[in-house]
Amino acid sequence: MCRDYFQRWVPETSTVLDIAAGHCEFINNIVAGRKLAVDLNPDLINHAAADVEATVSRSDALHHLADHSVDRVFISNFFEHVPREVILSTLVEARRVLRPDGKLLVLQPNVRYCARDYWMFFDHITPVDDRALVEAFTAAGLDVELNIPRFLPYTTKSRLPSGPRLVAIYLKVPLAWKVLGAQAFLVGRPQSL
Repeated sequence: MCRDYFQRWVPETSTVLDIAAGHCEFINNIVAGRKLAVDLNPDLINHAAADVEATVSRSDALHHLADHSVDRVFISNFFEHVPREVILSTLVEARRVLRPDGKLLVLQPNVRYCARDYWMFFDHITPVDDRALVEAFTAAGLDVELNIPRFLPYTTKSRLPSGPRLVAIYLKVPLAWKVLGAQAFLVGRPQSL
């Protein structure tokens, strides 16, 4: 995913922050000048690659980062796990650390297209779709540059074949997104002050 799609949004010399980095699938695989990861789980330290600066912290408490110090912020599959006020406070904090020409990249299950499976997980507490994210971006001082309501499938665990090669092909066929996509991808940028 990083090489075949997300890297186009991340200049190789940029400073990138992965919020709610989990097992560091994104930050370990993206090419960037400086790579930062934040997660509340202390196990983050065990998953971060040697070139990743890992910090155990809440998503909305990035006190260790200066204002306007990050070029790209990436958040994936996180907002369904937290209350609305944490979604908004996380976006506000992402806005604070982003440089004026920075970008926020959000990959998020879109409850409009996966509601049946979305609620199968005990830790999914907040319904989020692309329209709600657009509202939240605006409330946090971010303009939406791109909104793809149907981007990736909800999961790769299905009867359909999967694997890195098939994912690369899927990413090159946007028509397939309209059929199989159940996760939204949004790109935002700080509003001019």
